[in-house]
Amino acid sequence: MGRSSTPGEGTRPRVRHAGQPGSNDGFHEDGDGGSGSGEDAPKPMPGGSGGGERRASSHGGRRGRPRRAPKRKKHRVLRWTAFSLAFLILGTGAAGYLWYEHLNSNLRKGERSAGNGAAKKKAPNAAGQTPLNILLIGSDSRNSKENLKLGGSRKSVGGTPLADVQMLLHVSADRKNASVISIPRDTRVNIPACENPDTHQKYPASNGIINETLRGGPGCTLDTWEQLTKVYIDHWMMVDFAGVVDMADAVGGAWVCVKQNVNDVSKPGVPGGSHLRLTAGRHKIQGEDALKWLRTRHAFESDFGRSKAQHMYLNSVLRELKSQNAFTDTGRLMNLAETATKSLQVSEEIGTVKKLFDLGMQLKNVPLEKMNMLTMPRIPDPQNPDAHVLPKPGAADKLWALLREDQSLDPKDRAKAAKKAAAGPKAGAPASLGVTVVNGTSADGQAATEGRAGVIRDLLKAKGFAEADTSTEPGSSLTTEVTYPHSAGAQGKSDALSVAKALSLPTSAVTETPDGAGLTLTVGSDWRTGTTFPKTVEDDSDPLEGTESVNGAKTDDCMDVYWPYRQM
Repeated sequence: MGRSSTPGEGTRPRVRHAGQPGSNDGFHEDGDGGSGSGEDAPKPMPGGSGGGERRASSHGGRRGRPRRAPKRKKHRVLRWTAFSLAFLILGTGAAGYLWYEHLNSNLRKGERSAGNGAAKKKAPNAAGQTPLNILLIGSDSRNSKENLKLGGSRKSVGGTPLADVQMLLHVSADRKNASVISIPRDTRVNIPACENPDTHQKYPASNGIINETLRGGPGCTLDTWEQLTKVYIDHWMMVDFAGVVDMADAVGGAWVCVKQNVNDVSKPGVPGGSHLRLTAGRHKIQGEDALKWLRTRHAFESDFGRSKAQHMYLNSVLRELKSQNAFTDTGRLMNLAETATKSLQVSEEIGTVKKLFDLGMQLKNVPLEKMNMLTMPRIPDPQNPDAHVLPKPGAADKLWALLREDQSLDPKDRAKAAKKAAAGPKAGAPASLGVTVVNGTSADGQAATEGRAGVIRDLLKAKGFAEADTSTEPGSSLTTEVTYPHSAGAQGKSDALSVAKALSLPTSAVTETPDGAGLTLTVGSDWRTGTTFPKTVEDDSDPLEGTESVNGAKTDDCMDVYWPYRQM
């Protein structure tokens, strides 16, 4: 069961008027207002001129050449100018070095993973490029006076924060398209064993609500995503209430739109509210108003409406940064760098200003029309249909497969990719394919089904895969999957698809892995018994149907306001 973001309140009540699951409160509870304006960026230290007049030579009064700077100092300057951010923002010399170190010292860092990730990094393409996946986490922590002032009760101080906003940013290997996928905070998932990096408290593997994963630190949230999606996640970034306000001020605001007046306040039987108050139409918001927009749930009817509003805000921010040339404007970069390094907590391998700047540069050239954002397809959770959701079978699996295969979410791009795949090499004859079958049925915490790999091996042999054999090593996978090595290329994928087709597995079960193992079938916890894969009716659904989606190039999107919240 999920709990309230405010400790001591127990399970969050459902918003009855929302009419949808996953709509209980937490990150976005009511709180007193406050002045959350961002801090002014400190001014850089003045750089040394190293100037002075050239001395006259003692030989015939001729003016001599200026003395050369020590070679070591010259190398130091060259080294620092190699850093793009240092060059653009800081200039050169000792002042630049100190300012760069100042920004680095602002950053708070943590380990990328809690040690139980379940995905492998995709092998580079022919150009040596790999996809980039970053987990964006919004913490509801009130463990500072700034955050408490912006929302929540004093009872929440000292409590374990929840990861109430979770988005995966996927940037394609060629940096030509990008996707942002949100998972609703009240999604029930399998959470791996984790240890809190600060308190060292250990948490066993469990089945619970995804926003609880922050109890084991951001690395635990990342591991949970990897177990669910099998997508390798390179980094995580986390921000809290105060950080959102400061970043919104530093960016200079973003344009949002509502179709009707909105006043998100408490209603009889529906406590809480963000206190967002806007008239119908477009508005440029920043600071606390931006936080109110991102927190609004009641007036946007549900958690899913809030996710859509968050995506619209992010798209607007990207458009603002591009229109202002913020990536090349030295003054803007200085302010953004100061604010970002104070507001963000990041995984340690990107824990320098240069690395963060490099990440930003990789996003800079992605066309906005190729930036798609959506919320995970889901169904009501049978254990608690009023409050919790589950990933939608088939549709969610296909969505994760698109990310693993580094495919665009744009329907036109997907159609082109499917056409290209159809024109690829044909699968080898079943009798010629060596398939290793692995028993991975213990991933759900239950004991593995004894002899399961042998049963499926025999099933494959009966279908003509004479070279099928079992592995001596057990595996672990929540879902049944067929993997092929990167070096096998298009031929390997075609062979893997033929295995999946023979067993009536969905195409989303096929995935590429780095070189090492050959064609492998891992029987997951979703197929513990029987010789017929338990396919569901949802397996053929499109991952973009029935969910909220926003395209980065659309500037006329407006949010519908739920009728009880339209009065000013």
